[in-house]
Amino acid sequence: MSFTSSRDVFTLAVARGVSLLGDFMATTALVLALQERGASGTVVAALFAAAVLPQVVLVPLAGRLVDRADSRALLTVTGLAQAACCAAMAFVDSTWLLVGLVALLGAGLTITMPTFSALLPEMAGPAGVGRAMAIGQTANSLGSLAGPALAGVLVGAFGLRVPLLVDAATYLAVAGAGLLLRTRRRGEREVASRGTPEWRIRDDRLLVSSLALLGAIVLALNVFVVVGVFYLRGVLGASPAEYGLVDAAWMLGLLLGGWLGALRPRPDGPTARLLAAAFLATALAVLAAGLVTRLWMVYPLWLLGGLMNGVDNTLLGVLAVRRVPAAVRGAYFARLGAVVNAANLVGFAAGGALVDQFAPRAIVIGCGLTGLLAAVIFGVPLVSASSAADSSRTGRSSPRSPSPASSRSAP
Repeated sequence: MSFTSSRDVFTLAVARGVSLLGDFMATTALVLALQERGASGTVVAALFAAAVLPQVVLVPLAGRLVDRADSRALLTVTGLAQAACCAAMAFVDSTWLLVGLVALLGAGLTITMPTFSALLPEMAGPAGVGRAMAIGQTANSLGSLAGPALAGVLVGAFGLRVPLLVDAATYLAVAGAGLLLRTRRRGEREVASRGTPEWRIRDDRLLVSSLALLGAIVLALNVFVVVGVFYLRGVLGASPAEYGLVDAAWMLGLLLGGWLGALRPRPDGPTARLLAAAFLATALAVLAAGLVTRLWMVYPLWLLGGLMNGVDNTLLGVLAVRRVPAAVRGAYFARLGAVVNAANLVGFAAGGALVDQFAPRAIVIGCGLTGLLAAVIFGVPLVSASSAADSSRTGRSSPRSPSPASSRSAP
């Protein structure tokens, strides 16, 4: 593989995969524990909201920090702090104190996630970005796949404490990556970029349209994250282990979808159109899941939804690497995370309000229908922007007017 640093690509993938294993295991364990304690949908929604709220409100600070500070220091210090925070959660009984500690973990993710994302293009090089993202997506999916299933087993056998302690240990992988990665961002690009015109995302129609579609779909579909435990366990009769396995089916799809999205590099226009189609298919999978009568029917639908989700993740990353200047990638990835998490936050709040008022099946069907509507409304501007990208690429292909931008759009 033609990576600038193969060792760093795999080190980063392992660190993120191990960390995600712990995150998904802890989240699933917390949801199961709260549901077994008789917690309302509002409490479950508050838990998810606490995880993402810092990743919305702290974005301006995090973006500047990621682009200006030494990446090694950021990953090492933040990883150690998260490990200590998660270890403390294992010995806390108060529901609302747990919610507060989850918010602290979310603050750490506001720093580590864009740091990892901004490092990856430099580790992989322009020719290897797609494959590197697929490798990272594979590690993420394996961790996410094992986490929910393992949580169901551990909660049933040991309760909440053991999964939280395991999660604390996995944050050490983030700190270890900070020490082991040879590729570093030290803020030199911030200084080097001062002599060039300021890059603004609003000037790139394709990226703006893709972020709008992403936010709309996440908002529409993530209501299911709150109502899912009530639908799968209360309506379809899933056990704790089966609930974890349903999540695992989505993560398996993510794993496969990450490679599917990286199989054949495409110019920016076709990539954006494929992105819109994959979002539409994801919404269809959620809608169909609301119509099933047996738990086993959810598994293939969740596999399909995860597959399309994996394609989306890879394509969004490829578009960002091609079109965002290296000096501001940390800020861009922090902003992308803010769009996702702001949509998550609204979706979680809506889920918490709806689950106490309506039947879980009706909410799931509503999620799917709203997702389809969002895919159509926000997909049209993305397709239009992709056509403009095709035209612009044709103009750049002239041998008399070479441009650095043309290499970003080359297949």
